[in-house]
Amino acid sequence: MKERFLNGYNDFVLPFMIGMCFILIWVIVGAVRIIIQLPKEDRIKYLVSLILPRTIWFNIRDIICDVLLHVKIWKRKPLLGYMHSSIAFGWFMLIVLGHVETFLYTPDKAGLFYYPIFFRYFVMETSHTIRGSFFFFLMDFFLLIVLSGVALAMFKRIRSQVLGMRRTTKNSLPDRIAMYCLWAIFPLRLLAEGFTAGISGGSFLTKSTYWLFSNFLSNDYHIIPTWWAYSSVLGLFFVLLPFTRYMHIPTEAFLITLRNAGLKVRHQRKGYALSMIYSCSSCGLCIDACPMGVQKKNLKYSSVYFVRFLRRRNKKKCDEIADKCLQCGKCVAVCPVGVDSCRLKLANRSNISYNISNDYGYLGNVQSLKPAAIFTKGESPKDHTNIMATKYPSDLYGKVLYYAGCMTQLTPVISKSVSSILDKAKIEWSFMDKEGGICCGRPLLLAGRTEAAEEVIEKNKRIIEASGADTLLLSCPICYKVFKENYGLKGINVIHYTQFIDSLIKDGKITPEKGEERLVFHDPCELGRGCGVYNEPRSVLSSIGEVVRAGKEKDESVCCGGSLGSITLSYEERSHITDSSIENLTVNHPQTIITACPLCLKTFSDRSGTPVRDIAEIIDSKIK
Repeated sequence: MKERFLNGYNDFVLPFMIGMCFILIWVIVGAVRIIIQLPKEDRIKYLVSLILPRTIWFNIRDIICDVLLHVKIWKRKPLLGYMHSSIAFGWFMLIVLGHVETFLYTPDKAGLFYYPIFFRYFVMETSHTIRGSFFFFLMDFFLLIVLSGVALAMFKRIRSQVLGMRRTTKNSLPDRIAMYCLWAIFPLRLLAEGFTAGISGGSFLTKSTYWLFSNFLSNDYHIIPTWWAYSSVLGLFFVLLPFTRYMHIPTEAFLITLRNAGLKVRHQRKGYALSMIYSCSSCGLCIDACPMGVQKKNLKYSSVYFVRFLRRRNKKKCDEIADKCLQCGKCVAVCPVGVDSCRLKLANRSNISYNISNDYGYLGNVQSLKPAAIFTKGESPKDHTNIMATKYPSDLYGKVLYYAGCMTQLTPVISKSVSSILDKAKIEWSFMDKEGGICCGRPLLLAGRTEAAEEVIEKNKRIIEASGADTLLLSCPICYKVFKENYGLKGINVIHYTQFIDSLIKDGKITPEKGEERLVFHDPCELGRGCGVYNEPRSVLSSIGEVVRAGKEKDESVCCGGSLGSITLSYEERSHITDSSIENLTVNHPQTIITACPLCLKTFSDRSGTPVRDIAEIIDSKIK
């Protein structure tokens, strides 16, 4: 037996070696394939990012937080976070400690790929090797951590609600086999190291296992079979990885480096998008998050299934889910891996033929939208019928151009309230689309019609830049998002009216009267999850009343159901979502629901028993 320990090789390492070589080749070939698929400018951008100190730091930080510790899940669901991080971080530490032991005690074996993994078999406990208890304790400690995570994973399949999940994904046959392998790897490792502990040494866990089984089993006879079992299950798991949800284990870190390079999705199955597809862990967190899940029949439209069908190249299913999606972004907000399924769906939509012809030739004939120098001192606005200017002395707010947008035009109480607030604050401003104007282009982008959107964007951009404005003010979150992300308005501050009103109040430009009314704020999808604006609206409302919490708010806010993002969602299905959102908003019995989106205002007003008002409307009514 001692000779077997000393020669540094046993045939049981072969299953592990075969599996590990297979997955390494697969990952390397896949990574090269993804990099090659990137457009040239993205490829250069990515390769350069790998040597930038700032990006290197972000990559290290995000890999530790997201891949090993699963901080995002911890913040939302602590027990589920512990389950994921215990397995990921615990397994990582077992590998690291195995390599440390190899370099410290048997440096001549450091070149053997398998040696650190099976270190406990090959190295006997002697005064010259590993008699010290420190590494024994650490290895047993992290093995116990992993085993506790595996136990929780098993329990989750029976009672997922305990870990904070109402629903979990349905596993395919390869997924189930890989899952059982993962569950078996670490118990088998405990048995293998336990049976070997009498020779190689151990600590509280492996020694206890050794003494337990030595009472009725001959450990020497079970050493080799258990190491074979451990190696075989480990090797099988690696072979199954590329064909299962667990492929995210080796690909998450690669996705992080691509994301931190600032790349964007340009195709639903190539390059950056492909790395997202293989990084999806099918954890199912997006199933509970999706607002369509309020109806059980719509659970099949969750992002996890869209990504799965993308991976399987099921075009029919992908098209169906992509068209149904509200594009609210909640699935992206809760995804622990950072898979941007909304952008994947938009990329998918761009390849769908809707048999609709788009003619934007009229844009070149819109002569009334040329606001050259509308802010020129001492002059009245020129012949620009769609640009209505109000002149006040210039101040630190500069020259404000207000763009209401299509949805606000259909909800005139908002634009009237914004206009009134600007006048009361003595702001120098102009109304870009008072008599009507060109759409911002966001609906076209949501439909995947990028080229048509670019025509609209370019026309609006010329109008805005020619206006001489310092600030572009938006009252529609849909417009705000597209102007922020797609217009590239250099030297012009793009701001949402909640942010602007918050500044006006803090600077004493307006002074709303404070009361005792209980208000709840609904975070519009495009404003909150889309642009990260959460605090300013609540700050504004706190100046006039008591702001109470919704059941789920900020990045977990429930979509109103009226989103322009869905192409095929019926009115009945939307109504269920709206009712669910209203129920979420009224859990703490507010007197008024406040929105900061014209679409949300209209959607809620049609079905809410609690009064619904726009934030500009209520602030305007409270100004002294």
